[in-house]
Amino acid sequence: MRHISAHDGLSVPVIGFGTYKLNGLAGAEAVADAIDGGYTLIDSAFNYENEGAVGEGVRRSHANRADVTVTSKLPGRHHAYAQARAAIEESVFRMGIGYIDLYLIHWPNPRVGKYVEAWRALIDAKTDGLVRHIGVCNFEPEYLKVLADETGVIPEVNQIELHPYFPQKDLVSFDDAHGIITEAWSPLRRGDLLSDPVIVDVAKKHGITPGQAVLAWDIARGVVPIPKAAHKERQAENLAAAQIALDSDDVARITALGRPDGRLANQDPRVYEEF
Repeated sequence: MRHISAHDGLSVPVIGFGTYKLNGLAGAEAVADAIDGGYTLIDSAFNYENEGAVGEGVRRSHANRADVTVTSKLPGRHHAYAQARAAIEESVFRMGIGYIDLYLIHWPNPRVGKYVEAWRALIDAKTDGLVRHIGVCNFEPEYLKVLADETGVIPEVNQIELHPYFPQKDLVSFDDAHGIITEAWSPLRRGDLLSDPVIVDVAKKHGITPGQAVLAWDIARGVVPIPKAAHKERQAENLAAAQIALDSDDVARITALGRPDGRLANQDPRVYEEF
């Protein structure tokens, strides 16, 4: 599996595994299946209410703990420094795997205006060994610049909504220029774009599924997609996209599907608040 690196030493595979709505025993088993099937980047969040299931999945798998990069995220209601620190500690306790490899601020919540406090808490948690690497989700360039100016520390990851109907070209370019890994949440847009004629045509050209075409498009752009799949067969199908090479024409055709209204739920991080 090829890897991509950030400015501060973080190295992650070119595709990860999402766990939203994978909870309880079934969630733990799905995570264990994913790891045993070859995934080594596992994504979770405080607000997914499944950190315990993810940790159990890591323990149930046959992988060495050190070979799995586990992610969680800080919710908006805990951006104040002391609350952020306690939330990070709770995440570590719930997962029960010793430390968390990558911890992200889930949303900037700019109207609340405490994301710099939250970032300082992540920086200190990294210094103290609770987490190994830190980053953000859904941060626009202006918020990333504020973090750098206020703390001198640049996120290693920016996980954002990104799919063919919302390709985020400018933000991906900004992240690339600053050594920030761009991860894509909902890379398949809940599946509603898999019948798009362009994606179907690219898939037929390469003898792959439309979902694989989309994930391979992400990877060709240097973006790390984080698809979710509960069943082994779909997990394997998604993971195989890491071995598919699209040409520049394929990438350009899919990127051109971008729409001004392409977001899934109008969650513009400049106004959207997540708690």
